[in-house]
Amino acid sequence: MVDYTSPITATFELQRQTIKQSQEALEQGIEFQKDFNRALIDGLDGQEDAQRRVVELQREAVLNTLETVESNVPGAEDAMTEVRTTVDEQFEELLDNHEEAFENITAGMEDGTETYDDFASEYLDALTDQLDMVIDAHEDLETQSVEAAEEVTDQLEQLQSQVEEVQQQIGDLQTQE
Repeated sequence: MVDYTSPITATFELQRQTIKQSQEALEQGIEFQKDFNRALIDGLDGQEDAQRRVVELQREAVLNTLETVESNVPGAEDAMTEVRTTVDEQFEELLDNHEEAFENITAGMEDGTETYDDFASEYLDALTDQLDMVIDAHEDLETQSVEAAEEVTDQLEQLQSQVEEVQQQIGDLQTQE
């Protein structure tokens, strides 16, 4: 008896492995995106610190310039004190706005990342459920295909046996004549 079911079984197994590998690749892609989002948020702190340092260096440069003017221009002390106070206030306001902007950006990105993570988890759960149903249906189809192939094989073997019997009978009749 020839086994026609091995290629069928192998084909179905290969299809299931392909489905599972595709699912794993999708899950890894989503995990990569989650990790990337978290890295972006973590990187915001460093970005904020760097920008804050630049603003503070600019503040120092302006104040140093004001000190230079004050020390080199006679009678400029009162005016420079007022300008220094105004510059300090404006830089403080800039730093406060800077901090608030980064807090808002970070909060927005964290909310977006959380929403994405929730959506991705729900999506993967739904996909897993659907793929489980597909795999079950696929296994049922495999069983039916194997059974059909076995039935066809059995029928072919019976037909071959009957043909051989008829040939034997014809041969017997020819030898009797």
